[in-house]
This record gives sequence, structure tokens and C-alpha cells, in this order.
Amino acid sequence: MLGALLAVAIPADAQSEPTRHVDVIEVDGLIDAVLVDFVHDAIDSAERTDAAALVLQLDSIGGVASDAALAGLVRRVRDASIPVTAWVGGSGSPRAYREAFDIVQASAVVGVAPGARLGPTSPGLKGGDALRQKVADVNAPTLRNFLVELDGRRWNGGRIDVPTQVVRQAGRAPERRVQVEVRFAKPDLLASLLHGVATPSVAYLLLVVGLLLVVFEFFTAGVGVAAVVAIGALSLAAYGLGELPTRLSAVLLIAAGMIGYSIDIQAGAPRTWTVLGTIALAVGTVRLYDGLSVPLWVMAVVMAGTALALVSGMPAMVRARFSTPTIGRESMIGDTGTALDEVAPEGRVEVRGAPWRARTNRATPIAAGAVIRVVGIDGLVLEVEPEAGGARDYRH
Repeated sequence: MLGALLAVAIPADAQSEPTRHVDVIEVDGLIDAVLVDFVHDAIDSAERTDAAALVLQLDSIGGVASDAALAGLVRRVRDASIPVTAWVGGSGSPRAYREAFDIVQASAVVGVAPGARLGPTSPGLKGGDALRQKVADVNAPTLRNFLVELDGRRWNGGRIDVPTQVVRQAGRAPERRVQVEVRFAKPDLLASLLHGVATPSVAYLLLVVGLLLVVFEFFTAGVGVAAVVAIGALSLAAYGLGELPTRLSAVLLIAAGMIGYSIDIQAGAPRTWTVLGTIALAVGTVRLYDGLSVPLWVMAVVMAGTALALVSGMPAMVRARFSTPTIGRESMIGDTGTALDEVAPEGRVEVRGAPWRARTNRATPIAAGAVIRVVGIDGLVLEVEPEAGGARDYRH
């Protein structure tokens, strides 16, 4: 149960006045299981401490939790024993669409900032239009404005009690301020992490990075650091993709794209498999989510970075790593072996008891079973020629 992860961290105020308080939480991003439990816990805390009100600061385009969980959350907001209010505002361009709008409609009082939009679908109503159509109750550019406007609003047959008073200062216009303690709350670190990875861009990025690290570990034969990081990235990606409406076929296409790139890394040069890998990666990226999408700029950056890393960076890294004497592969130049299948101009050979991809440096193909001699190394590909009649001066 994720609720155990969501302790509402509301600091205690050492002052004895004011005696009442208002709780404020942010409901930001897609409403997933983490946010559902967080809002439930915040309402429980507000009821238990007899808060004057709970404010949900909303900026969400919808929900990805189960229908039952989202419906239960709407009922909890509507039936709470303290007024649960919603303010669609904050930095940027706050939104409240789809399931987030259902929460707005269940709230006791709704405030909107001038640049906000809300409605059952995108693009929804602008703040001013929402006020004129009675979808919202309060024009509130800031959270402080919204809190001031809560006092005296009708709710559940009575009125909300958020005490205010007029403050007068020399040289300034009179200003109303709330006379309550405002307590802010947020999910704990683990819950914030899980909520963060359950966003389309982050889950997609973690998937691609995890697969890239798997390819890196496979070709560089490292000490396992990349593999450990890859496991972590793919585990987080699996959680995020599991929370989102993900198409399994698209995930498989992205993985197939990495395999396509890997085949040509093994061959030592970008060819047909690189083209096929790029196509698979692009199609998988575009079709990854059902009803959601990764921003175009994120797609472009990730796909361009992947192509650059696997077409240029990875082969260069492999050549640099395996061309050094410390790895011992330069010492293979001059060794003989056996062609496991026809090398025409590429194929497989066995040298020192291990199979290798190979290419001949002659136009004449080498038959399967023939004796070959290693005359060069290009990354993970051995350059070979027939042992009989081959050049003898290989070492430098």
C-alpha cells in the first residue's frame, strides 16, 4: 500500500497564535497512485487536526490511476468533513483537465489564476471564461489571494471560517491578510521519486538510457558499473511505464531498435541494421503511450543522441578499449585460426578457441573450414586473409 510512503510532513509552529490553520498541498502532474494516496492522507490529516480548509493547488492534465481509485478520490474530496478547496494556479500555465477537473468540480471552492485553463478536455476554459460560466468561484492570481477569498464562502450548509483582517501600512493601500497558520505538505522522498518517474518523458528517457547502458556493458566488457546503473534505470522505467498507458509493442520496438544498432556495432560499420534500428526506435517512440505523448523536442533529442552514441560514439569507444595491448588483442595479429563459415567478405572465424566476426581483406572469399591468419583488428571485427599465400609481415 503506497499510503505508508506518504507521511504528510506538516511542520509545527512554535507560536500559539493564530490558533487555526489551513493545509496546502500541490497536486502536480498526472494523478497516479502516489498522488491519490497523498491526497487521501492530506484530507485525513486536515480532518484529524480540524483544519479551517485544505487547499489543493492543481496543475494536472489528467489521471493515470485506476478508474476506481480516481472515482474514490473524487468522493473523498466531496464528502470530507472539512472544506477541501481547489486553486488552479502557480508558475507557468497551470491546467486542470479530465480527472483533475473532476476533482475541481467536487471541491468546496474553486479559484483560478488568470493564465489557468480548466475543463473536461483540452484546451478547456480560460480563467476568466471559467468564472463567467460559474465553473470557478474566485479570481485568485496568487495563493494568498485565494486564501483571503475563502473566508465566509458557503460550504455544506455553513460558511468557511478562515479569519482575515485588514492591515494598514503607511504609504500603502489597505490589504486583507489571513490570520491563520498556513501549513504546506508534500510526499516523502520515495513517493516523490515514484511520482516523478511515472511521467511520459521521464519513463521514456529511463527506458532508452537503460537499454543504452546494456549495449555499452555488452560491448565494452566493463567491471559491471554500467550494468548496475542499467538495472536501476530499467527498474524505474518499468514502474513508470506500468503506471502509464504504455503499449508493450512499442517498448519491444524500441528494444528491437537497440538490437539493430548493436548488430552493426558488431559488424564495425553502420549499414542496413542501423537504418532498421532507427526506424524501429522512431516508431516505438511515437507509439509508446496510448492517449499520452512525449514532447516532440524530447523525442528529437533522445533519438538523435541515441543515434550519435551508437553509430559514432560506441564504435570509437570499442576500438579505443580493445586496441590497447593491456587488453591483449593486438597480440592476436599474426595468429591463425579456422573459418567457421564462409568469409565473403564477412563471416565468422575461430581464433584462440573463441568465435569472432571477421572480414577478409581480399576480394577472394575464404571457404568454411579454411585456415586463416589475423592481419588486423577493427573494433570487435578481425581482418583476416587465407593462411596459404598470405602476407607474412604483420607485426609493427
